[in-house]
Amino acid sequence: MIRCLMFIITLFVASTSFAQTLTFGIVPQQSASRLAEQWTPIMDYLSETTGIKVVFSTAPDIPTFEQRLANGMYDIAYMNPYHYTVFSHQPGYRAIVKAKDKQIRGIIVARKNDQIESLEQLDNSKLAFPSPAAFAATILTQSDLNKAGINYQVDYVSSHDSVYLGVAKGFYPAGGGVVRTFNSLPDVIKSQLKLIWKTDPYTPHAIAVHPRLSADLVNQLQSSLLALVSSDVGKDQLAKLSLKGFVTAQDKDWDDIRKLNITILD
Repeated sequence: MIRCLMFIITLFVASTSFAQTLTFGIVPQQSASRLAEQWTPIMDYLSETTGIKVVFSTAPDIPTFEQRLANGMYDIAYMNPYHYTVFSHQPGYRAIVKAKDKQIRGIIVARKNDQIESLEQLDNSKLAFPSPAAFAATILTQSDLNKAGINYQVDYVSSHDSVYLGVAKGFYPAGGGVVRTFNSLPDVIKSQLKLIWKTDPYTPHAIAVHPRLSADLVNQLQSSLLALVSSDVGKDQLAKLSLKGFVTAQDKDWDDIRKLNITILD
């Protein structure tokens, strides 16, 4: 009887150890399996330090991720700078942290063995990009191509990883990405590619929370993310993301993006 009672109590404690569950959406710049590998330990760390269950989520592609942000499906989200300017307006996500000592640049990569070294050599080519509203990988790189007077066709291939793989396999002469996702590529792919262009730098991705979260909960999440770099799991996982840690963010940090007057998702 006592053993049965203890078993029931154990089940009850396990089922109620997390009174709330939060969904943390990660922009799908890379494959879902790779993102889960990089981010799930951070979700586990947040669950442990806040006492609130935080679960990893993403989307099959960036447009779907954008729709889910618009619908407020994520309690917390890691989103690109342009996404933040759009979804901070509606439904009202608010940034709590951003990457430490980091700005985001778009890059254009080509195959290492090809003779392409400049934007001019891409004239009249079909190029790969993740999606229309991928801030640095698409918007910034295409802006620089347009300023250089380059004529090009576009294939949107759903993720940064798909861009890199398509270029490495010779499906495209070049494509757009960002330094962080390029640096985190497996060596077997990265070794086949080279950077031929970098854009100007801007404020990086935001980790932002939905307005339905309470101020106390937001403070807990922010404090845990700021302390991540000092934790046992933090150093390894941040290195996998090519990040040094997080610092406190304010909505005005993304005013440099707002000044670009991008209207793709308006």
